[in-house]
Amino acid sequence: MKKYLSISEVSKLIGIKEHVIRYWDSIDPNTNRYRIEGISTKSRSGTRYFNKQNISKLNKLKKVLYENGKNNNSLKIAEQLISSSKNIDKIEIIQNYNPNIALSKNHEKIAQILKKMRNLLKKSEQ
Repeated sequence: MKKYLSISEVSKLIGIKEHVIRYWDSIDPNTNRYRIEGISTKSRSGTRYFNKQNISKLNKLKKVLYENGKNNNSLKIAEQLISSSKNIDKIEIIQNYNPNIALSKNHEKIAQILKKMRNLLKKSEQ
């Protein structure tokens, strides 16, 4: 394998369209920072080249964003996961995340807080 691959070679290798890789490697206009750091190595003229580390990062990002045919995770969450040292545990948590369970837990917490507030109000009125 060559030391550096072009974007078209990487696109074919990992199965992600070139425009998606360019988007991940572009600067976010809101923050003026790269959407994902370390996706590519750029020449002085701005041509993107990809080494083994870049390709590994792209594969991890692809796995986080497109696992099981779903596209549920945001790019920011994905970046944090692949740059974290304990990313495997976090990836499993996100993939197993069920919003219905989280909502019911939030409802329970809110109900408990409201109950405590009512009790405090009753005590203060007496």
